[in-house]
Amino acid sequence: MTAPAPVDLEIAAEVPVFSGLKPQELAVLLAEASVFNLRPGHALFRQGEPAEAFFVILDGWIKLYRITPAGDEAVLNVLTRGESFAEAVTFTSGRYPATACAVTPARVMLIPANHVMNCVREMPDVAIAMIASTSQHLHRMVQQIEQLMAQSATQRVAEFLASLAPTARGPCTITLPYDKSLIAGRLGLKPESLSRVFAKLRSVGVDVRASTVVVRDMGLLCRLVACDRTKPRCPIKPKLMCREPPPARTARQEAKSVTA
Repeated sequence: MTAPAPVDLEIAAEVPVFSGLKPQELAVLLAEASVFNLRPGHALFRQGEPAEAFFVILDGWIKLYRITPAGDEAVLNVLTRGESFAEAVTFTSGRYPATACAVTPARVMLIPANHVMNCVREMPDVAIAMIASTSQHLHRMVQQIEQLMAQSATQRVAEFLASLAPTARGPCTITLPYDKSLIAGRLGLKPESLSRVFAKLRSVGVDVRASTVVVRDMGLLCRLVACDRTKPRCPIKPKLMCREPPPARTARQEAKSVTA
């Protein structure tokens, strides 16, 4: 472990959990923070362990998952640079409800729980910031549940790709940030289901080549997402996608039609 570098503190200052704090309050809160590097597969903490710290990702990707009674891995989220996690259990002196593991080389800031509680006692704004962050995480979790329950597999994959794209229009190339089996788990799919969706997306100009995705037209992909929101069985054909419904006819137009 090492002390945070100036660039690490700059990244931390932009994390939503700290957005409401004054610079001097943030400086006090991060005074005992430490930074360490993780190799892929290295666990930050495991499900059921006492919550002794919360974390800010400075670089790389971290997977949060639970082990089911059957021994399967249920992916809860995959987080990256500028995101924080485990605030709530740290704030309540609980236990970690999931395991956090690096899926790529990662750099993470650790903030000790006992130091956080001391700051809460001295600076009420820290408590407000922690509560606000917990609310944001809850809102995101609700959105993820809605995505899994109400959206089709095609929409989930298209939306995931759109979130990684550097542009919303024209052609672009996307690099998948982690392996496809984890992408499938993150989207609530089986790996074979993800492969089928990738095959379907070829008809709208999405070509998946190993970890690289070439998109012919991001606008078309985004329209597919919007189309699939309203039509769970929306055909994946550019000519049929997301046509606007005809405008409603007025009473006068209806009367003319009948007269004719």
